[in-house]
Amino acid sequence: MNSNKSLFVIALVLLALLAVSSSAFVVKETEKAVLLRFGEVVRTDYTPGLYFKIPLVHELRKFDARIQTVDSQPVRMLNSENKFMMVDSYAKFRIFDVGRFYVATRGDERNAVRLLAEQINNRLRNQFGVRDLHEVVSGQRDELMAEITKNLNETAQTDLGVEIVDVRVKRIDLPPEVSESVFQRMRAGRELEARDHRAKGQEASERIRASADRQKVVIESEAYRKAEEVRGEADAEAAQIYAEAFSKNPEFYRFSRSLTAYKESFKSKSDMLLMEPDSQFFRYLKDPSGQ
Repeated sequence: MNSNKSLFVIALVLLALLAVSSSAFVVKETEKAVLLRFGEVVRTDYTPGLYFKIPLVHELRKFDARIQTVDSQPVRMLNSENKFMMVDSYAKFRIFDVGRFYVATRGDERNAVRLLAEQINNRLRNQFGVRDLHEVVSGQRDELMAEITKNLNETAQTDLGVEIVDVRVKRIDLPPEVSESVFQRMRAGRELEARDHRAKGQEASERIRASADRQKVVIESEAYRKAEEVRGEADAEAAQIYAEAFSKNPEFYRFSRSLTAYKESFKSKSDMLLMEPDSQFFRYLKDPSGQ
């Protein structure tokens, strides 16, 4: 009897533990939870903590409350210039109303990602359709993204129970069939611009070179004029000094000039000088007085 009673108590304890473990649940700070009763939403206002549910009656579904990413595939879009573009975008979102989110997606987060991607592409297509390539690439890109985020957020909160944090365009490309022709036009335009720059540079170079040559001639002429003036003044002054010095002793002047002539005449050993013995050239060698 005692053994049967002990077994019964142990069974009751195990059943109690099983009931508690199957009915207790914890909601984390990074989660949002929804409680279902036979598939119907009965509670969504869970804060982080420990809760209990009725086994076999209630079902608990948990979802990630952190910011998530919708990374859609590149989509072909037409702009206001009737040119096709391949637009690659992404969006950041988080669950705003978990009850509405569960009803809209039936608890499948993949459905939420798919629906958001469709709405993002539709709004991008509408906005790109009224703008040219320059506006969507650089001119109005920030304004465009802010407007799409605002409009999409209003719809997403109402329809899907999610909050759109941000929408961004990662990349805008031209379709392969038109990229080559566009690149050829761009290349031709750049080559034309390069030729224009080179022509202007050559013209400026010739103008600078001509100015430098003219300045060179002017500077050289002015320097030559000043040099000739200085040389003339120096020669005149030297002649005056020589004249004053030699006028005091003409004989010494003639003797100095004769020595200079000897020095210049016999500068090289191979020089040969033929003259008459009684020539006046050697008079100071014959007689120191020059007589």
